[in-house]
Amino acid sequence: MKLGQLVSTARDVFTAKLVYGEPVERDGVVVIPAAAVFGGGGGGGADDSDALPVREGAGFGVLARPAGAFVIRDGTVAWVPAVDVTRLGLAAAVTVVALAKILAKRTRS
Repeated sequence: MKLGQLVSTARDVFTAKLVYGEPVERDGVVVIPAAAVFGGGGGGGADDSDALPVREGAGFGVLARPAGAFVIRDGTVAWVPAVDVTRLGLAAAVTVVALAKILAKRTRS
C-alpha cells in the first residue's frame, strides 16, 4: 500500500461512524451505540539514489471495543456502559490464580 493510499484509507476509517453506531429507535426510545477506538500507523520508503527502484510501504491497525450506549427516553439522555464479560472472567481467573499462589506460599512456610 502506498503512503497516499494509506492516508486516504485512514481518513475513511477514523470517523465518528466508527465510534458511534447508527441510532436505533423502538417504542419512542432511541439507542446510540458507542465504542472506544484505538489505532496507529506507520510507513517507510526508499529512494533511487543507489540505483535501486523506489520502494515505499505503509500500514495501520484499528482496535474497537464496545463502550456502551446513549439511551434517549422522554427527552432524557442516559449513558449505559457495556459490560465486557470476557474481561471480567479473565480478571477473576487471574485473581484466583494469584490468591492460590499466595495461599500455597503461606502454607509451605
